[in-house]
Amino acid sequence: MAHDVQVRTTLPGDIDALLALQERVYPAIDPWRRDHLVHQLKVFPQGQLVAELDGEVVGCASALVILWDEWAEEHTWQEITARGTFSTHNPDGFTLYGAEVFVDPDMRGRRIGQALYEGRRQLCRDLNLRRIIACGRLPGYQAHAPQMTAEQYAKRVLWGDLSDPVLSFQLREGFRYCGIMKDYLPQDEESCGQASLIVWINPDFDPSRPTALQPAPTS
Repeated sequence: MAHDVQVRTTLPGDIDALLALQERVYPAIDPWRRDHLVHQLKVFPQGQLVAELDGEVVGCASALVILWDEWAEEHTWQEITARGTFSTHNPDGFTLYGAEVFVDPDMRGRRIGQALYEGRRQLCRDLNLRRIIACGRLPGYQAHAPQMTAEQYAKRVLWGDLSDPVLSFQLREGFRYCGIMKDYLPQDEESCGQASLIVWINPDFDPSRPTALQPAPTS
């Protein structure tokens, strides 16, 4: 019997499950702190999503809204997320910034990642935001680092010569590759600290309207 993945907004009661799941997914990377997750839910509850299967939390997608012009130059994950607190969330922005996505490694092949990405795209549409920007891990890069730069590796993935577990998936999900963010997450040894800058443009964005997070103009 098939079971459908449900994507919904994160609730305070999900925090314990998220902390435990993140530690399993990224054993070599410092996990979130509980107070950070609480603050994420406080500043931008709509942007925090979980995937649920048979009543269990099996994935997560967290985001904030930013003024992209302030962050278009090189930045780190710690800087743009205010060390995971999302205090940099700015309702005046038009860019949904994808800060984190992770999926239970025992649930691969269940299309959980696709469901989370679609949930994030729908959020972008619902809020009338211009785009989604994220910096994705490059977990396949470590094996090739002695032979090529991260930029060369990403290009080989784009050309189809190589496959990366994250970037190849993101390209299939309709994101465009924009370049490399150096030293984005130094703890990420598989990616050698590097990340790929990617973007998805909302085809339904209406520049004549404010976003759902902005007040309507007064006459």
